[in-house]
Amino acid sequence: MPRNNPKEKYESTSQMYNSGTVLSKRNTFMSMEEQASGKKSTWSELEITGSIRNLAPSLFQMTHITRLGLKNNCLHRIPPDIASLVNLRNLDVSHNKLRSLPAELGELIYLRELHLGHNLLRILPYELGKLFNLMILGLVGNPLSKDIMTIYSEPNGTQKLLTFMLDNLQVTTPSPPPRPWIPLARPTNNRPACIFTVMCYNVLCDKYATRQMYSYCPTWALNWDYRKKGILEEIQHYSADIINLQEVEMDQFYNFFMPELKAQGYNGIYSPKSRAKHMAESERKYVDGCAIFYRTSKFTLVKEHLVEFNQLAMASADGLEHMLNRVMPKDNIGLAALLQTTESAWDNASPDAQYISQPILVCTAHIHWDPEFCDVKLIQTMMLGNELKTILDESVQTLRSNNMNINDPNNIQVVLCGDFNSLPDSGVIEFLSTGRVSQDHKDFKALSYKSCLEKVLSCDKPNEFTHSFKLASAYNDEIMPFTNYTFEFKGIIDYIFYAKNSMTPLGLLGPISQDWITQNKVIGCPHPHVYSDHFPLLVELEMVPTISGPMNGIIR
Repeated sequence: MPRNNPKEKYESTSQMYNSGTVLSKRNTFMSMEEQASGKKSTWSELEITGSIRNLAPSLFQMTHITRLGLKNNCLHRIPPDIASLVNLRNLDVSHNKLRSLPAELGELIYLRELHLGHNLLRILPYELGKLFNLMILGLVGNPLSKDIMTIYSEPNGTQKLLTFMLDNLQVTTPSPPPRPWIPLARPTNNRPACIFTVMCYNVLCDKYATRQMYSYCPTWALNWDYRKKGILEEIQHYSADIINLQEVEMDQFYNFFMPELKAQGYNGIYSPKSRAKHMAESERKYVDGCAIFYRTSKFTLVKEHLVEFNQLAMASADGLEHMLNRVMPKDNIGLAALLQTTESAWDNASPDAQYISQPILVCTAHIHWDPEFCDVKLIQTMMLGNELKTILDESVQTLRSNNMNINDPNNIQVVLCGDFNSLPDSGVIEFLSTGRVSQDHKDFKALSYKSCLEKVLSCDKPNEFTHSFKLASAYNDEIMPFTNYTFEFKGIIDYIFYAKNSMTPLGLLGPISQDWITQNKVIGCPHPHVYSDHFPLLVELEMVPTISGPMNGIIR
């Protein structure tokens, strides 16, 4: 770890430490020119020597320090106040007389090095397992138990020991309180309306739920057999009429989600990412993809559609290097279900009228994740919009063949949701929300996609790509500050869009309690009480008919 020498002159020994402690620090001196220019002195490392036995409370007010050296002293204990030094990266208390360590040491989650060698330690607090950033742990020279030292002595022993300690640390954090329901509008009662709920949830597939990715989470809480029960309970608790899931492995869909939800009155469709078609059966079942479930008492399936972004990129690339090398290799997908409402889905309908069989296109997508590929995210989303337009045009013919009197694709309502891996200020969300994006938007990264995109997308105005959907997002950052919550990233990347001309959000599920996160120092998810790194979104929508006059309810 690089060391920053302080540019500060110590002219006397510090008197803040007990027992005649001497503050020792390598230092450099600020030149007269630097002083004259108003340059400030900074220091971030501190070493204390002098056979000290106790540490004064004032030490723990130095919350800015990143390295604390207490080597070669006579310390018998480390106060719990050590947790105040939240910026520590390196702590050296080797060659002292420590017999125990405070559990609060586990709160120093940014520690990279912890030197405990040559003390009198017989046990270690399991809280050390919370130090998931720790790279170096010095334990030699302590009378620790054989079990501890056996693990520590193995190859990659530090990480194995930390995992062992975290896995055996008792969970004292209470479950989070129920997420609040936020009412937005009152339903109408003077016209036919279909009120239904939509859920969007990235469930974090088993393949990605590793200790390497989520080293702050115990192994047992990452295990699919543990998480799947909590995920299913959450889905069943909210009991949405339409459930959109991302990161569902093929085996999980067919052997877990489908049978469990079918027993609850749902049917569903699924597709894995495009790579699955080139894999052996034994590997294909572990590929993740998207799933849509619908409550059969309210909806029936007319037709399903798979949107493969790599195939669309190949078809429109026309030899363009960026499209072939950046967009086409990403095998993300979108999945769409053309649904019809059933008779029981409608409220306020006249008893003697034919019931309304309103078509609705529900789509879920999982857009590429890497922030370095914001151009790919935007192009995938634009291709999705264009493909949905094609699907709507085709759906008119499909519905007419089912004896439905429908001529206009605009009569088919749209719900679009998914993990778009894009923040609210991104080109992706600008395009979906406003219906347009500049052809020289910064998210294209100044790469020349314009020529091939113009062949497949609408360009109603100069220098703009557009789409004709009138969509609104059910959530915003004032309602929910993040939908994805990990140690390294916290932000809104999951969305539910609805047709704003014909649907009204009546209410939605609010955020997880910030007080619970803060009070329990929850630094990231998954967590023993939170089963994915994403939080499910849920909105209640009121849909009014967009078809003219009563329709024959012909159900396929």
